Amino acid sequence: MIMKLRTLGCITLCMASTSLVGAVPLENSRPNIILIMTDDQGMGDLSCMGNPILKTPNLDRFYEQSTRFTDFQVSPTCAPTRSAIMSGRAPFKNGVTHTIFQRERMALDTFTLPQALKTAGYATGIFGKWHLGDEEDYLPGSRGFDEVLIHGAGGIGQVSLGDFPPNKENPYFDNVLLHNATIVQTTGFCTDLFFQSGLAWIKKQEEFGTPYFAYISLNAPHGPYFAPDAYKKRFLDAGYDEKTAGRYGMIENIDDNFGVLWEKLNAWKALDNTLLIFMTDNGMSMPPIKLNGKKQDVFNAGMRGRKNSPNEGGTHVPAFWYWNGVLGEGVDVDALTAHIDLYKTFCDLAGAKLPSKMQQMDGRSLLPLLKNSNEKWADRELFVHCGRWKAGDLDNFKFKKCGVRTAKWRFTNNAELYDIPTDPGEKTNVASAHPEVVDRLRKSYNNWWSSVLPLMVNEGLPRVAPDDQPLAIRYNKQLKEKGIPKWAPAKLENDD
Repeated sequence: MIMKLRTLGCITLCMASTSLVGAVPLENSRPNIILIMTDDQGMGDLSCMGNPILKTPNLDRFYEQSTRFTDFQVSPTCAPTRSAIMSGRAPFKNGVTHTIFQRERMALDTFTLPQALKTAGYATGIFGKWHLGDEEDYLPGSRGFDEVLIHGAGGIGQVSLGDFPPNKENPYFDNVLLHNATIVQTTGFCTDLFFQSGLAWIKKQEEFGTPYFAYISLNAPHGPYFAPDAYKKRFLDAGYDEKTAGRYGMIENIDDNFGVLWEKLNAWKALDNTLLIFMTDNGMSMPPIKLNGKKQDVFNAGMRGRKNSPNEGGTHVPAFWYWNGVLGEGVDVDALTAHIDLYKTFCDLAGAKLPSKMQQMDGRSLLPLLKNSNEKWADRELFVHCGRWKAGDLDNFKFKKCGVRTAKWRFTNNAELYDIPTDPGEKTNVASAHPEVVDRLRKSYNNWWSSVLPLMVNEGLPRVAPDDQPLAIRYNKQLKEKGIPKWAPAKLENDD
């Protein structure tokens, strides 16, 4: 099943036709913004989307009470999606064409989303995964974030690619992280820590009365698949393999943490002035499921492809938006929307003052759709490319793992055409029946490709040896000079 088709458990909640509940004008309304984004969690990785194995009651309840963008598109892999959110434009225009080898670094001339929100007086914090460069000038503290708690590279434990050396020994538990300007030793499971740290910082902003942007950007459920034993137990007891238990345990842990965050925001009476968003960064990445030694199909909501695919399963993700008393509950927005739209939307909400000279954005403001889910929305062309070509092989990859998406069509690999509203699983190639559509989308893609080539500023850079990675050098220097202090977020037990 595809999100647009709904699931039996949710279908009765999709009756409302408009999104805006109250008379609150959205422009310059200055809500707090909390963006929760998970890593490699696909459309099918929620029980409300039909997954028959997972139990995600908190996110299911959140889904029921949210305004949902049912055709929300991102990039096929991690760093490109993150750069699109931070810049409001296509990832290749930021120089981000890969997730490793220095090609994940977001161009330094980007006026970032947190920088934009700070013009409106917002405090900004990131908790988890950055993945847009590990050198000092590229780190989030240099790109507009006031509060920073992150791992390095694209994943905890990816030491050869830039994470802190000790994290190789015990990925996801007791990690070494960067807290603002200091490398610190933490205790516990990383997802718990990122949520707890985000909540502690949010509470401070609530006490100060400062509008804030909290970006809780989780590394889970990205592989390797480690979860606390308590979260793996029910899967292992049922006969599932260790990797399935680990990955699905990570997701159920996310669900519990999300439930705590939602409960705390309610207790702090913050939900009336807070936009809370749950989304994922690309399609799922999951090994085969084994139950008592026998392989089972992985539930992917009926979509073709997964992470690193130009098809729906690579780029179509959940996007649930909640603002108590302002946005409608159980409302579906079916217009074609994307990660590049968040920048303008958040800026319009915050009343940000953008500089006259900055990157040209590709996104649109989603405010019209938040006000009325049936608002007329002009068709658009969203361009997809998985990137990740080998060094020096760019010219051979123009038409490999690429696509163009419109409200009706998905044109992939310069050859295949799918009618998404009638064939969401992309089972029937109708290119031969619609040559005029193929010609139009091929021309658009060619023009787009030509426009992004000059902006790929990270092409041709040398591969960096593990010991020469920026955070490895920084870690070893701090270890020698003053050691690695222990750190933990403020406790929240006495809030109730």
